[in-house]
Amino acid sequence: MTNKTQISRRVFTTGGISLLGLTLAGCSNASKTGTETEAVSVSTQRLALMYGPLPEEKFPIPAIHLRKLDKRFYRQQVDFDTSEKVGTIIVNTKTFYCHLIQENGKAMRYGVGLGKAGFEWSGRAQIAWKRKWPTWTPPASMIERVPELEKYSAANGGQQPGLDNPLGARALYVYKNGRDTLYRLHGSVETYSIGKAVSSGCVRFINQDIVDLYDRIPRKAPLLVI
Repeated sequence: MTNKTQISRRVFTTGGISLLGLTLAGCSNASKTGTETEAVSVSTQRLALMYGPLPEEKFPIPAIHLRKLDKRFYRQQVDFDTSEKVGTIIVNTKTFYCHLIQENGKAMRYGVGLGKAGFEWSGRAQIAWKRKWPTWTPPASMIERVPELEKYSAANGGQQPGLDNPLGARALYVYKNGRDTLYRLHGSVETYSIGKAVSSGCVRFINQDIVDLYDRIPRKAPLLVI
């Protein structure tokens, strides 16, 4: 059964942007969508609040370098007509957007990076677990391809949390029919990867954006992958 999702946008003009952060190094029940009109204007002051440093974090997060992020992937609230219920997370693998459905025909939109082949499935799942500064444990199939990752295997305790951890500041664990899909929605310091298919298979956000999404959703939030 499919749900019809139609997207509409307000049209904004692009404003000047001067914020420069630190450069970092670092991880089918498809709804039909309508056409989108990009909303890309965010004030410099708001950008500074959204993508500035987060010094109170367990591992302080530096400001991002906005020259590495396409303006259309700035976090922003947009008009969004959908039959999905409030609180649903929708990942669109064609547009590289993640929408969190809000009340009154709105959604919070985030830019994301995807795996080189995108998600290997589309349909419905849920966020079974949420973790701040998670440990990363590569799956056995990844270790087979990259043997040096054995040092981060489950038997060795995984890779400890930190800015260089592939899962970044937050991780949302995707389960389907009660089983771990091994997919994650997670943070990343690789700003350049947003809007591209370059990761190991999960959905990556700028750390500041995954922190924002993490704080907005409860555990068991529904997820729809288009």
